[in-house]
Amino acid sequence: MAIHEATVLLIEDEAEIRRFLRTSLPAHGYRLYEATTATDGLAQVKARNPDIILLDLGLPDVDGTEVIRQVREWSTIPILVLSAREQEQAKVAALDLGADDYVTKPFGVNELLARMRAALRHIAGPPGEPAEPVFTLGDLKVDFGRRQVFVSGKETHLTPIEYKLLTTLIRYAGKVMTHRQLLKEVWGPLHVEEGHYLRVYMRQLRNKLEKTPAHPRYLVTELGVGYRLRTE
Repeated sequence: MAIHEATVLLIEDEAEIRRFLRTSLPAHGYRLYEATTATDGLAQVKARNPDIILLDLGLPDVDGTEVIRQVREWSTIPILVLSAREQEQAKVAALDLGADDYVTKPFGVNELLARMRAALRHIAGPPGEPAEPVFTLGDLKVDFGRRQVFVSGKETHLTPIEYKLLTTLIRYAGKVMTHRQLLKEVWGPLHVEEGHYLRVYMRQLRNKLEKTPAHPRYLVTELGVGYRLRTE
């Protein structure tokens, strides 16, 4: 599926946002469908099977998190949350329920399009190890077959945990992952509350991979939420 052919279901009750996206998304090649309530949105998800869902959390009938929960019972369609809620807990809750990413209102069309492209790229790939045997991003190169990591052409030694953390972020490249999601993927379900593990190893990973660890290019912090491997 080419990204420019993607169909989008917008579940949003705010008229201004709908007008904005009604103009912006078709101009970039997307086919847009709209719903103004959770009930209508869920019905359209089943009827239209869109390639991606843009979902407001503050819907008039049912909270948007319930839409995420119900869709995730049967579908892996990418869900991008459009949220006016700046509270970290709301974002974390949406992501932990299965949303792929979020954009906080107000947002620009370029940011939204970049997040949509990342979500669509991720769903196009198979689960598990990345499809390509070698991942390259800027001066970072990861050879999955040899389990080798290079920065600016020079091999960089990673511990097993550092390597697993990096490859997990690569597998979900462009998507924000919550602290709990990363802890579960890398350390296992018994360690989802051990946030200090993640902070320590992320700091070590940045020191090895980033030219300026305090201002990372690749391993980006989503404050209060988690981390993202930035690909744009």
